[in-house]
Amino acid sequence: MVIKSAELETVCGVTSKLPQNSNLEIAFAGKSNVGKSSLINGLLNRKALARTSSQPGKTQTINFYRINDAFYFVDLPGYGYAKVSAKERENWGKMIERYLHTSEKLVLVFLLIDIRHEPSANDKMMYDWIVHNGFRPVIIATKLDKIKRSQIQKNIKIIRTKLEMDNEDLIFPYSALSKQGREEILDYIDSVIESDV
Repeated sequence: MVIKSAELETVCGVTSKLPQNSNLEIAFAGKSNVGKSSLINGLLNRKALARTSSQPGKTQTINFYRINDAFYFVDLPGYGYAKVSAKERENWGKMIERYLHTSEKLVLVFLLIDIRHEPSANDKMMYDWIVHNGFRPVIIATKLDKIKRSQIQKNIKIIRTKLEMDNEDLIFPYSALSKQGREEILDYIDSVIESDV
């Protein structure tokens, strides 16, 4: 897949009405500091379309990026960040739930997990929640450049076991630094869009 154009089209806060898009949507969920903005920028070959921050919890809205005038990347608020109030966390949760429940164009949900650590209780909860909403999340194991090559398979196995994934469920290791995994993820998105059109 070649990314020809990408723009931030819609930003939804807690009380915003979600857009009724006519094109397919691909959502990205993950913990606040897992590298979601870096992944989206990396996939789109942009430096700063999705805002990255050294302060986790920056994405407090649902952001819709229009790609190639053909489909959307949907960046969901990061979860599990301690420095926001319980009320704020609850609002983000409701926002994500509302989106998963009501989007008619959502065809794929990526869940980002830091490959260096075993999935947290929040990761497991998010995974189960996405499944409960009728989707099979595809895992992107981020921060691949932070571990040794010899650790990759072992760490992927830990993620698979902790989340209680089926053997055929997909995990894509990804490095924002080297862009390793980028082509595989884009090819997979391509195949999902093709089969849904």
